[in-house]
Amino acid sequence: MDTRQYMISVGSRAREASYHMARADASTKNAALVALADAIRRDASALLEANREDIAEARAAGMEPAMIDRLTLTEKSVAVMAAGVEQVAALPDPVGEITDLKFRPSGIQVGRMRVPLGVVGIIYEARPGVTADAAALCLKSGNAAILRGGSEAIRSNRAIAALLHESLAAAALPRHAVQVVDTVDRAAVGCLITMREYVDVIVPRGGKGLISRLLAEAKVPMIQHLDGNCHVYLDDDADAQMSVRIVENAKTQRYGTCNTAESLLVARARADELLPPVAAMLRSRGVEIRGCEETRALIEEALPASEVDYASEFLAPVISVKVVAGIDEAIAHINRYGSHHTDAIVTGNYTRALRFLREVDSASVMVNASTRFADGFEYGLGAEIGISTDKLHARGPVGLEGLTSQKWVVLGSGQVRQ
Repeated sequence: MDTRQYMISVGSRAREASYHMARADASTKNAALVALADAIRRDASALLEANREDIAEARAAGMEPAMIDRLTLTEKSVAVMAAGVEQVAALPDPVGEITDLKFRPSGIQVGRMRVPLGVVGIIYEARPGVTADAAALCLKSGNAAILRGGSEAIRSNRAIAALLHESLAAAALPRHAVQVVDTVDRAAVGCLITMREYVDVIVPRGGKGLISRLLAEAKVPMIQHLDGNCHVYLDDDADAQMSVRIVENAKTQRYGTCNTAESLLVARARADELLPPVAAMLRSRGVEIRGCEETRALIEEALPASEVDYASEFLAPVISVKVVAGIDEAIAHINRYGSHHTDAIVTGNYTRALRFLREVDSASVMVNASTRFADGFEYGLGAEIGISTDKLHARGPVGLEGLTSQKWVVLGSGQVRQ
């Protein structure tokens, strides 16, 4: 069977399974998720061994450190994976919920019911944890899922897929409700993003190259974000110690994630006080600073920043820094150079905090908190299928509700239209 025939068979099986999933009750779906969490814990050592083989091959192929970081599973991340699946099981089932039910003058009642999207295709690079997270969210929201992970994680994804199929069988749900594409042929992606008869929405999770390709070629609607150029702005009324702590976490906890801060803005009135200790912390962590002239006057080791730097998602120990006149310039800079993903202000001023929340055009906007909180697990969604910077349908971390839509329902007692 060639790749296109294989993908058509995957799509047709997913479409058939989606009808079964749409009518599955919450207890059945939860049983599958609990079984999956138990299986992940039981087979943690086998998952880690498969992952070690993927990592060894990736390193031999010269994969970049940021991608190695995304690829790597640890005992802690496997435990978090299992906990995330359990958290999804504990969430209310959105499917079938009827809201906004109102009587009309004709006597009918009109409302909206939440229903699954149908078949969700997820395309992602590295990050084998996405396999479990995405499957859990699709199952709980009554969808069928087609998961196409990167070739660098094929062993890890196969190991998780085996646990998924075991868990589906334990709950008497169709095996093909979740399918992990078992080929590394890049043509599989081209097929998946054009099969409108089988796939209702595509969720890509990967680098700029992958997203750009999908934007150019996809015929199936997408929920996506292109990159994560996230900002932290230290306001005139920022607490100095809080500033260091938030920037340290936002920038240095992990370099390879889309919610890592890549740009730092500092109010001019406090720059000589706030910037040196932040820069000292960054220097101690090996982070390269690229700044404006005012930044370089305060920080000797800072390199000149370019327009490209201010618009870049580095995914590396590099940060762009700019001293700004105040909140007006900070907001303008973020809306111009940012990627509309996640941006934060550090301030003790309530009025400016509200302005920042209202006027920064991003999917997540934060006050006195690290950008690293922009995550479905941290938001209480159990897990996320991705983060959307779109403005239609879903925005920010996409959890259960983002994997459903609403249809109109009408309840009558024999009315006819006059």
